[in-house]
Amino acid sequence: MTGDWAGLLPVARAAVALGTRIVAERAPRSVTAKGDRDLVTDVDLAVEDAVRGFLARETPGIGLLGEEHGRSGPGDDTLWWVLDPVDGTANLARGSPLCAVSLGLVAGRRAVLAAIDMPFLGTGYTATAGGGAFCDDEPIRVAGTAALPDAAVSLGDFAVGEGAEPKNRLRLELLARLGARAHRVRMLGSAAIDLAWVAHGRLDATVILANLPWDTAAGVLLVREAGGVVADLDGTDHTTDSAATIAVCPGLRDALTGLLRESGGR
Repeated sequence: MTGDWAGLLPVARAAVALGTRIVAERAPRSVTAKGDRDLVTDVDLAVEDAVRGFLARETPGIGLLGEEHGRSGPGDDTLWWVLDPVDGTANLARGSPLCAVSLGLVAGRRAVLAAIDMPFLGTGYTATAGGGAFCDDEPIRVAGTAALPDAAVSLGDFAVGEGAEPKNRLRLELLARLGARAHRVRMLGSAAIDLAWVAHGRLDATVILANLPWDTAAGVLLVREAGGVVADLDGTDHTTDSAATIAVCPGLRDALTGLLRESGGR
């Protein structure tokens, strides 16, 4: 599917800017559990409501999938927005600045446009398919790291809820092996930041053993447009249907793939 994705970038930037203002100006007043160790705040809900309304007015022919309220708008899945109103809700609820408003435009099963803002860090990232990746309008590239002992690698959150224990065995094994070989291991609590920082060369790789489109779609495009590689756990090309999200600078792909295999990930 082809289209003028760059023409929708101003809309995406305005949408995340709207969300960013709400996050920056409104401290959470209520925190509610929506599952096992899965939180939502009144700020998440306010951002999603505001951005949904804005996009419905600006792009009425494009549906939206949001973390808090599911799908709305046209039922055609060939082109759709995906929104995480606050990626890193647990961080926000505790006063940590590591959270982001993440918006992607997906054509079929791959993101073609991305806008991510980090309200408390004053940083914004954008990308369009074939148009490159940018931080505050400056082009960005993934790192040139080629050896695990030189690499900073982030991990996604541990699984929670029913069935979490077997899922976390791989995470624990991978954590142990990375801890023994990588320069540094980080767990930031925000997939959008993990991926944006891989694109920007602030991290060399991230291993997120999950793939919720609102968490990952925008960041995946950033990494690809910055010259990185994004794959599923089995090494196939990443799409919105993938089970996991493995993003890495090209020089580390083989080393990280081998480590995942040793950990039982293949």
